[in-house]
Amino acid sequence: MTAYKAPLQDMRFVLHEVLDATSHFARLGRDDLTAEIVDAVLEEGAKFNEGVLAPLNRSGDEEGITFKDGEVTTPEGFADAYRQFCENGWASMTGGEDFGGQGFPVSMAAPFQEMMMSANLSFRVYTGLTDGAVFALNMHGTDELKTTYLPKMISGEWTGTMCLTEPHAGTDLALLRTKAEPQADGSYAISGTKIFISGGEQDFTDNIVHLVLARLPDAPAGVKGISLFLVPKMLEDGSRNGVACGSVEHKMGIKAAATCVMNFDGAKGWLIGTENRGLACMFTMMNDARFQVGLQGLGVAEMAYQGAVEYAIDRLQSRSLTGPKAPEKPADPIIVHPDVRRMLLTQKTLVEGCRILAYEAAQYLDMEQHHPDAEEREKAAVRAALLIPVVKSFLTDMSAEAANIGMQVYGGHGFIREWDMEQLVRDGRITQIYEGTNGIQALDLMRRKVMGDQGAELSRLQDEIDALCEANDLHESLREQVAALTSANAHWRKLAQDIIQRAADNPEEIGACATDFLNFSSYVLLAYGWLRMALTAQKKLDDGSGDSAFYEAKLASSRFYFERILPRAELHRQVLQSSADNLFGLTAEQFVRQ
Repeated sequence: MTAYKAPLQDMRFVLHEVLDATSHFARLGRDDLTAEIVDAVLEEGAKFNEGVLAPLNRSGDEEGITFKDGEVTTPEGFADAYRQFCENGWASMTGGEDFGGQGFPVSMAAPFQEMMMSANLSFRVYTGLTDGAVFALNMHGTDELKTTYLPKMISGEWTGTMCLTEPHAGTDLALLRTKAEPQADGSYAISGTKIFISGGEQDFTDNIVHLVLARLPDAPAGVKGISLFLVPKMLEDGSRNGVACGSVEHKMGIKAAATCVMNFDGAKGWLIGTENRGLACMFTMMNDARFQVGLQGLGVAEMAYQGAVEYAIDRLQSRSLTGPKAPEKPADPIIVHPDVRRMLLTQKTLVEGCRILAYEAAQYLDMEQHHPDAEEREKAAVRAALLIPVVKSFLTDMSAEAANIGMQVYGGHGFIREWDMEQLVRDGRITQIYEGTNGIQALDLMRRKVMGDQGAELSRLQDEIDALCEANDLHESLREQVAALTSANAHWRKLAQDIIQRAADNPEEIGACATDFLNFSSYVLLAYGWLRMALTAQKKLDDGSGDSAFYEAKLASSRFYFERILPRAELHRQVLQSSADNLFGLTAEQFVRQ
């Protein structure tokens, strides 16, 4: 069993040395968020996650939740951990100061949240959606609703959920049937069933605030007839509202997290935003949720890497191909073997590349929400929208790869319970599915983000990559990496324009190309991140400042990424040369075995 250790050195490197977090915060008017403050939050966050949450991860998985008479009991230690989570101020990090929060930008909270995903993903499920619910309510709720609910949600005294999915309607929200009947007092009676509701019931808090999508009686059909409602578990007079947990799902992973079927039986609710505009309001919450799911993938992958490295250093098996490296021992540690190193470096470079991508996306979310200039807020919103489907999809796909690599490094031990790697495989698998499957994310990227503006924002991002590659002060040792990124970026431009043109003749091309285009985009974006990290590391070595071993490892890792991982993009480019026709060569009946 590997004890989680927060990767503070790498987090600081990305935040301070590559992304210059303090200058970023200053542009938001937050000069108070100095490097010292950031580091203090990281240190305290590491203590909480290493000392409180991580020790509960395996026991929580083994005990799981219990459900009886509509009530959920979480595993031993979870409720006390939640109490500490709130008392230590972690629940209120991003909440508005007007309602008792600390008002931290997203990128200030993201590293702590990543730690939570590594330490105990099930625990994070209970707290994650509250942040999104707070954001949506703050953006679209009435002053009365904000005053009543936000202070207690921000403090953690109450939690929040997001209720979208119904038994017959998953991603296609146009099919939802939950009803909202207007009442004389201005409230609405909400009736219907929602499934897969994370944290729909728990024993941490007295109240749970559900944000529910439903239809008014005269609502138009489809997504244009959906409204958003706030439906609390408990009413202000202390009585129980007409909402109850009917059952819990029995899942492959995150077994300590309650995934609930919620039944609304004339439950009292209040409209958020305007009638029939609920989906637009909910997207405020969904974007945050999708970013958080990307962090979940990053956290699981980081833990898988830590476990694999520890095992590879300790496990003795066979001798090096060039002779014994540990002659005093009966065999060499498996980390001497090339294929084990291939696996570890694949994990390492994917995790660290995804970390800079996630943290940079968080900075754009910061600017969208907090930049003092309206034009800059709009620009940041467009860039964040472009990056969110990549963060959600690629980081969770990467997580599955990293966890499975971890299991492979462990060999047979990885497949059994005692070594914990199999739990990471099980827990992380859901991240590719919920908050919009990764295929849906790819379609969103291609259809809404790239084709929505005919590639304009993507082109601006590609211009930024070219500007870095064309800089005059690039270190000679990185010229091959610069050339590789320049070539990949040129292919990226051409692929986007080709797909836009093909889709004009055949809309099926959008869906046929989406996943491979997202993957190609992701590998290029990681290369962009790795080049910036390598440039920073090389400058530090040239200056003779900092931890030289750390910077040398960054340079070696960057070389591995460019030579062993970035070439994967070429496979996706080749696939993208084919048309949608090869997906429609069979009738539906021809898929069925006779």
